Amino acid sequence: MDNICINIKNDFSDSPGARYRKDGPNSGQQFYEEILKNKFEEAMQRGVKLEINLDGVWGYPSSFVSGSFGKLSIEYSANVVLDTIVFISTESETRKERIIEEIKHPTKK
Repeated sequence: MDNICINIKNDFSDSPGARYRKDGPNSGQQFYEEILKNKFEEAMQRGVKLEINLDGVWGYPSSFVSGSFGKLSIEYSANVVLDTIVFISTESETRKERIIEEIKHPTKK
């Protein structure tokens, strides 16, 4: 069984935006609703990992991370999310760590 993959730069945007759609383009909410949640649920149903490549983007605003990965964590629990998702980044360990921290301690908004 092949893992499911999301390449944020290729599948979404190289410039992730703010938390909500109303805040502008490429929001965390849009990423969550259009890509992340569906791929996450598919990975869980198939019993495979969801590999998320974080490279090739300008950066990840904390509101984007909270509005997508934090929301996923609140909905499914940090343990389930971290058991299912594998983050890939050759560019920035810090980027991965910040997202994992948000999953462990999601900002409730």
